[in-house]
Order: sequence, then structure tokens, then C-alpha cells
Amino acid sequence: MARSGRIINNPFISLTQRSSSPLFSVSSLTSLFSPKKTSPSLSIFVLAFLVSFTFLGISIVRFFPSSQDSIQCAIVSPTSPSSHHSLSSSYSQIILAALLSGINSYNENEPRVGSSAMVPLPVHMVSGNLSEEENEFWKQPDGKGYRPCLDSSIGYRKRSARISKEKNRFLVVVVGGGLNQLRNQIIDAVVIARILEAALVVPILQVNQIWEDESEFSDIYDVEHFKKTLQADVPVVSSLPSTHLMVKQTIVTQIPYNVSPLWIRAKFFKQLNQEGFLILKGLDSKLSKNLPPDLQKLRCKVAFHALRFSGPILKLGNQLARRMWIEGPYIALHLRLEKDVWVRTGCLTGLGPEYDKIITQIQKSQPQYLTGRVNMSYTQRRLSGLCPLNALEMARFLKAVGAPRNARFYIAGGEPFGGTRALQTLTANFPNLVRKEMLAREGELSPFLNSSSALSALDYIVSFNSDIFIPSHGGNMGRALQGHRAYMGHRKSIRPNKRTMLPFFEDPSISDEEFSNIIRSMHNKSMEPELRKKERDKDVIAYPVPECMCRHGTGVF
Repeated sequence: MARSGRIINNPFISLTQRSSSPLFSVSSLTSLFSPKKTSPSLSIFVLAFLVSFTFLGISIVRFFPSSQDSIQCAIVSPTSPSSHHSLSSSYSQIILAALLSGINSYNENEPRVGSSAMVPLPVHMVSGNLSEEENEFWKQPDGKGYRPCLDSSIGYRKRSARISKEKNRFLVVVVGGGLNQLRNQIIDAVVIARILEAALVVPILQVNQIWEDESEFSDIYDVEHFKKTLQADVPVVSSLPSTHLMVKQTIVTQIPYNVSPLWIRAKFFKQLNQEGFLILKGLDSKLSKNLPPDLQKLRCKVAFHALRFSGPILKLGNQLARRMWIEGPYIALHLRLEKDVWVRTGCLTGLGPEYDKIITQIQKSQPQYLTGRVNMSYTQRRLSGLCPLNALEMARFLKAVGAPRNARFYIAGGEPFGGTRALQTLTANFPNLVRKEMLAREGELSPFLNSSSALSALDYIVSFNSDIFIPSHGGNMGRALQGHRAYMGHRKSIRPNKRTMLPFFEDPSISDEEFSNIIRSMHNKSMEPELRKKERDKDVIAYPVPECMCRHGTGVF
């Protein structure tokens, strides 16, 4: 009986097997050697053709494995971008696996988590005439064998089969704030939708009153990638179906901090079943940081896989990162020196009375912008580690941890309050400072100038690809990048321990050498994975070990 053709998909070949119409039939081959008279020239021609075809087949079989090997060699052993800075002898397994993840996949419709992550450029292996402190500064952490692993439990996967087909319950969320505030709320929105067994409508971005940013979700993130990556966990739809639209819609805004999945279900599940949809607003830090393992892994899947920047942002961000990377190793500094940061933190700029007076007046006239403990003085806030490091403090910190004077720095963040004056002391000690405005060519930034979120996303991408990342203030972006860089290969991030180190900044009796030794000893945790402790403020997105990274089991990549 004739069988239908079967398509074999492969990145290199596509063959169609058709047993019903073979290239040579048995009868035709037999006829060549039958006693019946046959033309000698025809027999010789056919035999020659068969021999040639056989050798061609052998060559093809031998060709493909060697071709794949050559691809792997090209990835593992790239050429050095410059004579001064060579790449490490091999990339991390994560980078290699992510780049090759499509080679052996035959199902184009099935989402591949391993291939959905943003892959950073490789770190540089720095060599040359360096001091011991400088060598230690450029050294990358030991990952201790931890690698991404998002394996869910059997129970989670069984529930997924039902939840992924949900068409009656819908969760609508309104999120607001800066780029990484939005990111945190979107992550929690996905988790809440999963808890409520509801489909998630693509999150609505509230107009940012401070930065006047009117970006929509699709302006910042790749919507289709978001949907596809999460389709096995939470169905994501572009809008509410017409059957669920109502004239009167109640928006829930009063949600306590640190709520559990049990609280979410008890509060909203019945209402969701009755009305068919639920609108939530103001999710920032409302969901507990300590969730069951499956939900923690879902958080990581959203953060490190599903939330991919939109095509235009990703394209320009990668171009800017390559322009920094091709010149050699670089450090990304996330400086929080913007006017609104000084106002919100209740801190002073360190630029003198003229600038401090402006900030103080705004703080007094608009106290609603002040975050944290209102009844603390500036000095108390600073010594408690609640203020960003200013340019002078950052310069002292960088010198203490061994950053070379000729090192190249990418400055992430908005325009500093005080302009170039705000960076004078930093520039005097480290002259090679670069901003995205300096990297971008004419007109490249124009499409994003009215979107603070898009500009922050460009900073995020360049910082993500840096050899070392250092934030001047904790903040959402600092925590997001710290966790993302750890997840994608334990890339070095140094978080200044402000609360512990600032008293030493004020002590004139300590010599420079002693000061450096103290500061370096405080920050040796940057050389190994920092395990998340189940504290209220420790987020799995900033500390993916051990819940989203493990030493055993099936890795993501």
C-alpha cells in the first residue's frame, strides 16, 4: 500500500520521502540485467550513474556532521576584537547553547525557553601590565556550577493543560512607573493570572506623569514573543472579548503589601468567576517575594525570557552595545543623579548650597514625592544607605575596588542634575566616560526621545552586555540587571554596600591603602553566586540562585 510522503525538517536539508514514486523501481533495475537484449551503451551509462549517485550520498552524509562542527568551532573560538583585549578561550555553555538552540529543533510551533533569552556578548579576558588590584577587579565570578533551570512540578504541568485553554476568566492590569517598575508589575501580573487561573490581557501602561511617557506595551516589549513564551503557563490575549465588555468597570487599587497566593485566590477568585474579568491597578511590591517554587520559576521565566524588548529597541541597543564592546572591556555605571531621584530619596546632591536649595524647596513643596521614611534627616538617610552615591563618592569607591584609571565606562541613567558639573570629580579620576548620546549616530535616538522607558531600555541592554555592572543606588534597574546578568552566566556585578562603607568615607585617619583593603573586603561577595535569603525585600529576580538556578537537573539552555 502506498504511504503518504513525510517531510523531514532540518536547518540544512529538507527531503521529501515518497515511497509511492521511488527514484528507481525494482522492475526497472532488474530489466537492465535481464537476459533480454539491452544496449551496451545504455547499461554502462546507468551503472556509471548509480556509482556516482552512491558516492554523492556518502559525501552528503559525511558533510553535515562536519558542517555542524565547524559552526560550533566558529562560535567557541572567535577572533579577538583588538590586540590588547582577547576573548576567553570559550564562551559559557549558556551562550553556546542559546546560539545553537535552533539547530536540532524540529517543531517550529513549540516555544523554546532556551532560545527566548537575551544573550549577552562574551566577557573579555583582560591581560597586560596590570596591578594585582586591577587583575582582581576584572576577574569574573565563579558560578559554582549553578545554571538556569525552570523545571516545574508535575502538578503545575497538569494544571497548565487546563489553564492554557482558559476563555472565560480574564485579568486586566494597569501598570505605571519607570521601565523597571513596569517590569516588576508585569511579572507579578502574570503570576497573579496564573494563581487565579485566568487569561491575561496585555498589560495597560499608565501615562507617566513625571516623564510624560505615553508608551504602550508594544512600544517597549515584543508582544507576540511575550504571548508565545508564556502560552504553556498563562494564556495572553490582546484585549477583552466583546462578551466581557461592560459600561461600568470597577478597578481594584487597594491591595496590601506582601500578599500570598492564598490571599489572592480568597479575595478575587469568586468575583472573577462571577464577572468574568478583574481589573487591578497598583501592583508594585504587592505580591509576596516568597512564593511556592513553581511560581518563583514563573517569575524568572517572565523576567528573563518572556519580556524581550521590541524590535527597534533591541536592534539599536545591540548596536550600541557592540560599539562599546568592540573597543575592549567596559564597565557600566548606573548613576542615579537625576533631579527627581534627589527629590524622591530626600537626599542632597553634594554639589553645594545652590543646588541643594533647589532640591530642598521641591521636597518641602511636594512631600508626596518623598519615598521611604519621612521623619529622617538627610544625614540619617545617607548613613542608612538610602541615598545614591554622588560622583565624588563613586570615584572613591571605584579607585578602592581597583578600577584602572584608563578603564572605559558606559554611563546609564538620565541627565544628571547639575549637568557636566555633577560628573566633574568622576571625570577627573576616570576620563573615559561614554553615554548613549555619544555612541549613537545621527538620528538613531530620534524615535525614542519622547519615551523615557525606551531610553532606559537602551541603557539596560548596553549595561547587560558590559563586563562589570555597578549601580550607584539599589533601585529597580540595579536589582533587575544584577539578577539578569547572574542568570545569563554569572557576569560580575558590584553593589556598593553603602550602609557599611560610608562611615569609612568620613574617617580621615584611614590611609588610602587601608581604605582600599576595607572596601574590597566588603565586596568580595561579587565573586560568587549570592543565594537568595527568604527575606521580605529579597526578590528572586535579583537573586535567582537557588530557585531558578541549580547544580543538578535539566538546564534551560
